[in-house]
Amino acid sequence: APVQSSWRNPNEQTPVASTSTANSGGNQSRNGSANQGAIRKTNGNGKPVEGVAATRGNTRGRRFVCDVLRTRQQPSKKGTLGKVVTLQTNYFSVAPPSTFNREWNIFQYHIQFEPEVVNPRLKYKFISDICSKERYGTFIFDGAQLFIINKLSQDEVELRVRDDRTQDLYKVTIKKTGIVDMTQETGLQLLNLILRKAMGGLNLQLVGRNLYDPEQKILTPHQLELWPGYITSIRQHEDSILLCAEIVHKAMPTGNCYEIFRQCLNQSRNGNHIEMFKKKMLGTVVMTKYNNKTYRVDDVDFSKSASDTFDTRNGGKISFVQYFKEKHSQKINDPRQPLLISKARKRDLRGGQSEFIALIPELCYPTGMSEEMRSDQRTLRELASLTRHTPMQRIQKLMEFNARLHRSSDQIFRNWNTELGSKLVEVNGRELEEEHILFGRQQRFTAGPKADWTQQLAKQDLIWPKKLLNWHVILPEYMDRDAENFYRCLSQVFRGLGITANPWIKVKIQNDNFLNQYMQAIEECVSCDTQMIVVLVGNNRSDRYAAIKKKACVDRQIPTQVITKKVLCPKPGGNSMSVATKVAIQINCKIGGIPWTVKIPLSGVMVIGFDVCHDTRDKSKSYGAFVVQMMHENSTPPSFYSKVNQHKFGEEISNYMTLNVTTALKEYQIRYGALPSKIFFYRDGVGDGQLHYVYNHEVMALRDRVIANAYKGATLPGVTYFIVSKRINTRLFKGKENPKPGTVVDDVITLPERTDFYLVPQSVGQGTVSPTSYNIVYDTSHLPIDRLQQLSFKLCHLYYNWSGTVRVPSVCQYAHKLAYLVGQHLHTIPNERMASQLYYL
Repeated sequence: APVQSSWRNPNEQTPVASTSTANSGGNQSRNGSANQGAIRKTNGNGKPVEGVAATRGNTRGRRFVCDVLRTRQQPSKKGTLGKVVTLQTNYFSVAPPSTFNREWNIFQYHIQFEPEVVNPRLKYKFISDICSKERYGTFIFDGAQLFIINKLSQDEVELRVRDDRTQDLYKVTIKKTGIVDMTQETGLQLLNLILRKAMGGLNLQLVGRNLYDPEQKILTPHQLELWPGYITSIRQHEDSILLCAEIVHKAMPTGNCYEIFRQCLNQSRNGNHIEMFKKKMLGTVVMTKYNNKTYRVDDVDFSKSASDTFDTRNGGKISFVQYFKEKHSQKINDPRQPLLISKARKRDLRGGQSEFIALIPELCYPTGMSEEMRSDQRTLRELASLTRHTPMQRIQKLMEFNARLHRSSDQIFRNWNTELGSKLVEVNGRELEEEHILFGRQQRFTAGPKADWTQQLAKQDLIWPKKLLNWHVILPEYMDRDAENFYRCLSQVFRGLGITANPWIKVKIQNDNFLNQYMQAIEECVSCDTQMIVVLVGNNRSDRYAAIKKKACVDRQIPTQVITKKVLCPKPGGNSMSVATKVAIQINCKIGGIPWTVKIPLSGVMVIGFDVCHDTRDKSKSYGAFVVQMMHENSTPPSFYSKVNQHKFGEEISNYMTLNVTTALKEYQIRYGALPSKIFFYRDGVGDGQLHYVYNHEVMALRDRVIANAYKGATLPGVTYFIVSKRINTRLFKGKENPKPGTVVDDVITLPERTDFYLVPQSVGQGTVSPTSYNIVYDTSHLPIDRLQQLSFKLCHLYYNWSGTVRVPSVCQYAHKLAYLVGQHLHTIPNERMASQLYYL
């Protein structure tokens, strides 16, 4: 693409988007596998250009190994409880060949040019010519360091090379700096580089940070193509080096950005197509198929068009239309279209790239799904049916990927004395016992092999229900009949669940399109000292929902239950009693009721969950939700406490953790007359690169400032701090099926520097189940690992919005629900008087 070195933002008031989108694959840094190590660039086929620095510049989400936080406290972290089962994983072994009889090392040399060479491509050309002429063999060059498998005859070599273009002569000094052990950090980075080079033979396309196969694309009826691809990572696991390979898909719209521009023109009113187009394009990652590169759109320049000229590198001028015709054989049909502007990345600037790159909408194709597509549930369901592979299908695709690598690139691995295993790595896992779900009247049922107790729930009393004596319903007049029918179902459900409930009090409004009528009705209910307000609405308009929740949760402190007409009146054949059961449980939980529990063989327990959600209105803000579940004794109902803090600059790290824990300890002491003897902290939303910060600023502050001060003169509590990760690439298979809920893996594929384990928390109806990763970064509980694994599984049963297990412990799910409510709808801190209620369910 041509560069616009003199381009300037024509509208100084328009902010340039600075946050990455989901299209860029930015969440890989949270996976514990950093995807391809220090890869910097690829050519059009996904083959690495090894002449670009592998360890410099902005490497967020790409560095294979960050500064490792070693938190393993005991030599063994393997549990013993449960039934032992053999599982397959999505890992392959990486090792030297069986016939290899010497140390698995690579020789490292420092390269110095005199005079200095700035252009990284020219550096690479010189080194490539030297390695070929001097017969150094296969090599990797990162811009400063040369890695080869054969040791040079001398530790320092001086050679001279000439630039064919300028005839300039350079002296190249090659000096030995060490031997790289392939099991250490640098060696692992090299293995990832070797893997990416091997994958170049598969004719894959780099989109964002991952490689996809456009030749295997799946056509859909929604103007989308699904490109299958791979996320891969090589790293040291317990006793061996393993390659993790995960099958992923990328949604690629078939239309170009110019078509989006034309849609904005046709839909615009009062000439607002400029704002419409900018809103759709800013932050979008686009692909230019003439060079198979991706760019992030940082602005749209309507002051220039494709007919304008720009300065060429040789000092001439040429129009965009003529440039693309001559350079890429691309015809631009509309020379009046505006220009998309992409800001060059730092490493590209160092390589001589100009600051701003001009793109032609007609030649750019957006990657990923638009907001409209994401909000279309039908589209999402159809795409899910194409991308959710069963365990058998996923195993088959993994073996096909492995076979393709061996066919096309086996020689590359052999050149580096490396062998890729041809079978999936097997591990021993353990199936924990099914939990017993405790209901009212001392009834108990096992959760079952699918960890789902929906059928039992409809027939049992809640274990600790709350009386619903004074509650109101706000409804439009036209929904009165539907409301009566639903109330009859609800009353029947209340009786079945053992909930004492007086009839609701109706507050009617004339038109549900006017927000002020809902606001006035809420004030009328509040004046009657209501416990709960049920609000009936015609559809799921987000502005109306946000206004209702803000009025109830911020201005007032009343829990609300918003129900749409679609939920109120299910389609023919729909189960209205099932809907009424879910609504009844939600209402009762919001006023303090507890529907079920499991036996926690500990007393004096405080469990904390934390998660972060970004503000959808202001990308510079995010909200951290802190939720505490207090379980003093098994015979008494648990209680809750929550707190929300605003984080500036979109941070996921909290500066309020110590204050929140201190407040929670005071609340516990007020409610139970004592401090907890065990504290379990489940921290979500932490990437590998943030582990050090979390440990030093949250865990150590919790130990040194909070616990030490709160327990002066008393026995210190046992504290266990978990890092919980859902977005991981590890998959587990039991035969050709999903493992049962409660399956634990704590060996082979876990990491040697951590006390960590994988837990399969739930059963899924479609696709392959995703395990959850638990990393214990601090533990003074003196509980065996079995008990900690059991506790984590038990807590997955206590999310009251779902009569089954969830992917993370309930406090994490509650924290996510609360952070989502604030970041998506409230955009401000809720009323603190509601801190003891689950109003965010």
